Order: sequence, then C-alpha cells, then structure tokens
Amino acid sequence: MILVRTPLRISIGGGGSDLPSYYERFGGFFISAAIDKHVYIGINKIFTKEYSIRYSSQERVTDPGKIVHRIVREAVKLHQLGPVEIVSLADIPAGTGLGSSGSFTVALLRAIYAYKREPVTMNSLAEEACHIEMNLLNEPVGKQDQYIAAFGGITCFEIDRGGQVEVSPLAISNRGLHDLEDHLLLFFTGYSRSASDLLADQKSKSQSDDADMINNLHFVVDLGRQIKKVLIAGDNAGFGRLMHEHWLHKRKRSAGMSNDSINRWYDAAMANGALGGKLVGAGGGGFLMLYAEDISGVRDAMVNEGLDEVRFKFDFDGSTVLVRE
Repeated sequence: MILVRTPLRISIGGGGSDLPSYYERFGGFFISAAIDKHVYIGINKIFTKEYSIRYSSQERVTDPGKIVHRIVREAVKLHQLGPVEIVSLADIPAGTGLGSSGSFTVALLRAIYAYKREPVTMNSLAEEACHIEMNLLNEPVGKQDQYIAAFGGITCFEIDRGGQVEVSPLAISNRGLHDLEDHLLLFFTGYSRSASDLLADQKSKSQSDDADMINNLHFVVDLGRQIKKVLIAGDNAGFGRLMHEHWLHKRKRSAGMSNDSINRWYDAAMANGALGGKLVGAGGGGFLMLYAEDISGVRDAMVNEGLDEVRFKFDFDGSTVLVRE
C-alpha cells in the first residue's frame, strides 16, 4: 500500500508566464506557494486482472487504454503499470483555482514511483507531470502547478525559452513568513470552473501576437520580480498593494476573468481593510485571496457577503510518501 500527499497552491506573482506560448518567446518567472490543503493518492496491489480507479467516479477495466480518467490513463500507460487499485481524495474540490490538476498528476506519479520502488527527483517528477498534461493530453496549461506541487514551500521559478526551470526558495524570514500567513485570507466564491477556456484564450492571443496580452504578461512578470524584492525585504504590506495592481491587470486578459459578484466582493474587501487581492488561478471563479491589513474588518465584510473562509498555512514538504508498506 502506497499513500502520497501532495499540496495545492496559491500563486504569489508572475502567473501566466509559465505557459509555453509565453515563455518559449520571452522566458518566464513566477512565485508560487504550497499550502496545507492536499491531494491524496493511494495505490494498492490488486488480486484481480482489473484496474480499479476511484475518484469522484469509479472505474473497473481490464485494458488501461480504456480508463476514462485521462491523467490516470496516460500515467498508467507511460509506466506500463499492471492492474492496481488507485484511489484519490482531496481537501478542496477540483476547479477552484488551487492547481488541483497539477497536484493530482504529481501525486499520482509520486505514488507510482514509490509503488515500483524507483527513485525520482522533484524536478523529474514535475517535468513528467508537465509532459502528461501539456504534451500527451494537450491541455493549455503551464508549469506552475506541477512544480510547486513537487517542491512545496514558497518558491521562485525561472523558465528559459527552452522550457528549463530553475528552482530557488524565496528568501523570506520566519517573521515575514508568519506575518504573511496571518494576513493572507482565502474565501471561496462558490463558483467551480475549468481553467481550460481562459488558458486557451491566453494561449491563442499570445501565439497570435496580440499586443495587449503580451504587454499584460510582460507587466505581470515585472510585477512578480517586484513582489520577490518586497517579500525578501519584509515589506508584506507592499506585497498586498502589488497584488492589487496585479489584479487590475489580470482582469484585462479576458472578459471571463471576473464578474459583477466577484468585483463587488473585491470592492467590499478593499473598503474594509484589504490592501489588495486576486482570484487564485486562471480566473473566473474559485478562491478570492486577499491581503488584509485589517484582518477582522475583511473577515467581517466577507461573512456579510456570504463567503466562506478557508484558513491555511504554507506547506514546505512538497509531494510526500506518507505510507509505504
């Protein structure tokens, strides 16, 4: 029996530059943080000749090519895995902007390597997860979710035009880290959506040399580098204000990035003690992340709007094998 735990994530800065439609021309830079909300994958030996796959649905097939779950199917085929039982659970549902697809893929691969008793580096794990999602499944995704799921922590990622990723922990002090945990708040907007349409729109506009999209992403990368500087300097309030700038530009990428309700909630937060915020992930729904100077004021305002808070801390373990027997 193998049980793996892999973190979900929040984007800190530079999001969007991790897509090949951008980094293959300009390189990319982003900062991401793993949080203590997780995807769990269990793999167990099975004594039949069927693959038993359990997630929000249940599958039993003898031919791995007939597995409906696309990520499971490609991972099983890639590793030529014989019949096994695979079970997945998650603290937060998919489609909420916390990188669940990338975390799921990394968790599944980590479990497969442990099941086969084969070593794997975090970099190899992340790249293989990217290969499955980006190449085998042709999803319009980037490299952020897979890399932060594998490495964990609050981490900076530099991508060159060839797609090579340089990984370095953000040099934030313990005091700054704890302060950031206290002041960053997550609220569920009640919308659950697929990021594919929004990311496909970004990909299409980037590939067609849409000047507004390219300039928007240039700005976001520059802002990500500014965010790195202020966080290292311990200026967390400065990070909050830069988040506000980021959100104003992120909303311009697509008409589906926000809506009237999300804009109203954001404005209510800003009027009651938030310095900045944004929707985590591609946009269009999921979690609204806010940097609150007045923590109680922002919490009260969001409760009045009917939003539920999900409290979190950062996760520095990355993808981890919890049980191996």
